Amino acid sequence: QAFLWVTCTLSLAVFSDHLVLEDLVEEMRRQSPALSFGPLRRDGQIAARGSFPALRGLREFLLLKAKSLSEEPRREGKPHQRPRRKMQEHRGAAETRNSAREAQREKQVLVLDADIYRYMRCFLPGAFQGNGVVISAVTDGDIATVCIESAGSKAGALQGLRAKKTIEGYSVELQKVLRKERICLKEPSRAERQRHKQLCERLRPRFPKVLLIPRDTHMDLVGPPADVFGLAEEVKR
Repeated sequence: QAFLWVTCTLSLAVFSDHLVLEDLVEEMRRQSPALSFGPLRRDGQIAARGSFPALRGLREFLLLKAKSLSEEPRREGKPHQRPRRKMQEHRGAAETRNSAREAQREKQVLVLDADIYRYMRCFLPGAFQGNGVVISAVTDGDIATVCIESAGSKAGALQGLRAKKTIEGYSVELQKVLRKERICLKEPSRAERQRHKQLCERLRPRFPKVLLIPRDTHMDLVGPPADVFGLAEEVKR
């Protein structure tokens, strides 16, 4: 399995006070024809599938859409609608707080394939260690969102940007060379998972570049194609 696409779940509920979500989905389809979308759920969530560049483009589109709508009042007749003056006061206070926070730190955000992120964490830990930056990540299904925080000064911003480019560069290169093999468990019990894990651990010294990711019903092996294939064949035998 090659790392060519990913699936993520988007929450559009934040737009429900301003837009008809069905219309927004249609606009998203026109904006990102390379992506495929699932049905829009009642809670405002929708699944999107495609390449990382296409998903990043959709993310930028939604961020710009949210920013433009934040300057407009809510639709008339919406339940619990705030008076315009109250909204302006609230927005002004929020902008003041945000400006104060931004003066203290800069943020860079990256969206990576979750398995690529795990592989980098295991074999390239130095990519997540930089002077003057704090790097954290949250994984959600196939997606890992990496946040890089640095001081709000010019030097801090350069350090954050440098760390972002380093991680992004490694991610692009690893996507070209890594493969994933899935070993399904015949009996997905705790004992069976433990037995397969121990077997893989015994064999892994022969395949040191492979990352083992245990799951409830299967095991994923991530690494160079030859090593992944070799370890998978040994386990199956």
